[in-house]
Amino acid sequence: MGYYTLYYMTGFIMIPVFIFSLICQARVKSSFNKFSKVMNRQGMTGADAAWRLLQLNGITDVQIRPISGNLTDHYDPTSKTICLSEGVYASRSIAAIGVACHEAGHACQHAQGYAPLRLRNAVIPVTRIGSSFGVIICIVGIYLTSLASLANVGVTIAYIGLILYSFVVFFQLVTLPVEFDASRRALAVIKSNGFLVDEEYKGAKKVLTAAALTYVAALAGAVATLLRLLLIIGGGRNRR
Repeated sequence: MGYYTLYYMTGFIMIPVFIFSLICQARVKSSFNKFSKVMNRQGMTGADAAWRLLQLNGITDVQIRPISGNLTDHYDPTSKTICLSEGVYASRSIAAIGVACHEAGHACQHAQGYAPLRLRNAVIPVTRIGSSFGVIICIVGIYLTSLASLANVGVTIAYIGLILYSFVVFFQLVTLPVEFDASRRALAVIKSNGFLVDEEYKGAKKVLTAAALTYVAALAGAVATLLRLLLIIGGGRNRR
């Protein structure tokens, strides 16, 4: 089987993953848009909710600031800043409360030295290398395996690329407990302290559950890419 034939055949691995990713993205946007139109009874803004969650956990050295964009919310551990998007920071919607508290949950993880978060942060440098160059190096190696004089070198280079990209898979795997735990912390505080009640709470939970699925999709995509590269390398070695 030729290299290009194998390359395109293994591409079918990505199709269900791509469809799943599209569904997850659509679900996030749909849930956020729906519950961003429903205001909470307490009249709290996203910034208010994040601040109160931090106070309840004894955290006083984290800043909360608005940033531009849609669903660009994140926690920056280097500056200890919760960055909330335009549709969350000053919004009094149910969706805003859920998202803001989720990011505050990350701040709590950082303050408490949550092990999965520390592990994820530790592999970020090599993950960036793997994400930028892993696939490229692997493909170069695969191509070299088709050249008789460079076949052995090609296999070695291909596996180096594969190892680099495997850190992307590891990063996505470790991200799951980090994101799930942040949502768990957020929902626990929201419920126990009456930030949202009854149907409001259920709405925020739907938003965070939909968001969590996007991380599952990211992991599935990384695993599928790794498997595809592994199959192509194996196919190249079998041709020798």
